Amino acid sequence: MKSQRVNDEITAGTVRLIGADGKQVGIVDLHKALAAAEEAELDLVEIAPDASPPVCKIIDYGKYRYEQTKKQKDARKKQHNVQIKRVQLSSNIDVHDFNVKVAAARRFLTSGHRVKALVLMRGRMITRKDLAEQVLTRMAEELSDIAMLDGSTRMEGYNNLSMVLVRKK
Repeated sequence: MKSQRVNDEITAGTVRLIGADGKQVGIVDLHKALAAAEEAELDLVEIAPDASPPVCKIIDYGKYRYEQTKKQKDARKKQHNVQIKRVQLSSNIDVHDFNVKVAAARRFLTSGHRVKALVLMRGRMITRKDLAEQVLTRMAEELSDIAMLDGSTRMEGYNNLSMVLVRKK
């Protein structure tokens, strides 16, 4: 949280003042604004320092900081981290093994994660990129009821072919 200037830290000559009741007072001299804050036994806080003239508000600074940190914590709680789960295949995968990988990908997708399907091509399989593409398209077709392709299939390095699947809305 960036620190805000309070009371004597404010450097502007004139400020746009918002009173303790939340109503706009208008553009006043900084000394008058500080006197009004002292009279109300509250703090003068610079709310919008980039405005011309800067906007200052007469409030209890401790209470204001508490509310700001509480808002930030609530915003962090509401964020949802989407993880990318990886499913690794080979270009000559057996039917049962393929079905197990599809079931794992389906489980990841239903729990809200993205799935990165990765086909590793070793040895001479590097020359048969078409087989790896067939495996990935077959997987995309199997999961087409709940997922869609995010982007397209792409090479990672010289021997990995991958695609990312995201859940349909």
